[in-house]
Amino acid sequence: MDEIKRVASYPDKSQLTTIQSISRSVGGAVSNCSISLARIDPELQIEAVAFIGNDEKGHFLKERLEQYPNINLEQVRTAGDTPFTDVIQDDQDRSRTFFTYRGNSALFDEHSIDFQKLNSKLLHIAYILLLESLDQEDEEFGTKMAKVLKQAQEHGMKTSIDIVSENSNRYEQMVPPSLKYTNYCIVNELEAGKSAGISLRNESGELIAGNVKKVLVKLKNYGVKDWVVIHTPEGGFGYNGEFVYSIPSLLIERSQIKGTVGAGDAYLSGVLYGALKGMDLSDAMKLGTAAAASSLFEEDSTSGVRNYEELMSMYKEFPKREVLKI
Repeated sequence: MDEIKRVASYPDKSQLTTIQSISRSVGGAVSNCSISLARIDPELQIEAVAFIGNDEKGHFLKERLEQYPNINLEQVRTAGDTPFTDVIQDDQDRSRTFFTYRGNSALFDEHSIDFQKLNSKLLHIAYILLLESLDQEDEEFGTKMAKVLKQAQEHGMKTSIDIVSENSNRYEQMVPPSLKYTNYCIVNELEAGKSAGISLRNESGELIAGNVKKVLVKLKNYGVKDWVVIHTPEGGFGYNGEFVYSIPSLLIERSQIKGTVGAGDAYLSGVLYGALKGMDLSDAMKLGTAAAASSLFEEDSTSGVRNYEELMSMYKEFPKREVLKI
């Protein structure tokens, strides 16, 4: 769950700032991606696998998920405390800073998914570096996360991963084992760059376009079966082992942007929906781009996401940034 606090400006250490507003929304990969996919296609059958706490935050999450009849909650179980994140959103530059309480996410391990009860064609699991039990070492597969992804593929499912953004040097050790058993790797530029050991932004924060293809290829060479996609504010970049794609972001007026929480999960949901429906990588990225843009129109993480037809129309009609050459 996300507690979103808009502040006048993010303070320096030991300094004071003013909270302009406080709101609450669903948060985290399971809630954000399940609801985004349910909004893109109300007929798509979605199975959520997660732990929630028997607490006020857990009740809030379950009530929100139950509003979508195509989200199956049979594998959502009660244990421990519901994880939550305080999202501090800077009104000056629209940046976000996250303070997370992991709660029962540490309990989610290699035995938490009953593959015999799943009917899904694709398993999306997130986040690497946040699920402590699955980040543990495994002698055969490298990590427990990699083992679970391998099990999913053995059950005939395609797999997708996402990574949490953190300031650490754990990426190059923890991420590659899972990519060997991943069909779709859809991550932002910080996560991609750290996982590949190649910076994608310079000290001024500008995207290093010349490094994007290097990162895409390196992540694919770790073993990703189908698509590697990197999403950034400037645009999305994808590689399917044959072609590299650069899809520009939509230009949204600053006055129209109410919040940026959940934009990455909305993008990922659009790309995965495209994959499920047999779209090529370029078109799936366009759908993801529109889904992310639509999420900006609301303060929370999911209620701005539109259905498939509206998103494809939105991508065609909205002005776009210049295509970046990589």
